Amino acid sequence: MHTLEAIATRRSIRRFKSDELDRLTIERLLTSAIQTPSGKNRQPWHWIVLTGDARTHLADLIDQSCGAIRVEGGQTGSAPASAAIIRQAPVTIMAFETEIPQDWKAFEEVARLVDTQSIGAAIQNICLAATDLGLGSLWIGDVLYAESAITQWLGGSGERMIAAISIGLPDESPEARSRKPLAEVVEWKDDPS
Repeated sequence: MHTLEAIATRRSIRRFKSDELDRLTIERLLTSAIQTPSGKNRQPWHWIVLTGDARTHLADLIDQSCGAIRVEGGQTGSAPASAAIIRQAPVTIMAFETEIPQDWKAFEEVARLVDTQSIGAAIQNICLAATDLGLGSLWIGDVLYAESAITQWLGGSGERMIAAISIGLPDESPEARSRKPLAEVVEWKDDPS
């Protein structure tokens, strides 16, 4: 599969078959992630692969955190649905940003933005590599509703949780979702005024 084809055919998969993924396949996905360019070649990512009962525990933490938020009158968006997907997918990869180096503290806000961009690109590489391998993936941001509980469980002291990616054999074939036309989202300039 060519890159442009993977980009065009990648879908967010929310239903997975129960087939397990072998370690070599998961490592291929992670290799695609770490080949991503990053600001100052810092490679600010830390990946934690969850399989088996660890996925269920992650989903339980999300459900518990969402329950506490709702008791307080807060909203949790689609996080409960994401927890159900995490339980179903055979693999979920957690993406963390490593700690900002001490000598970068003066530029921490910029460094965090650049690191987040780099990790986002690495996550996209995982999703595109999954598509290329005939797998489905779902980039899950609403795990952040349970960031404190998940970080405490996984021991990510000094690290910041960014997202999760659930991966497996797809059990659905969703159509492409609509996209805004280029004319609506692109502006061309050839003059500085």
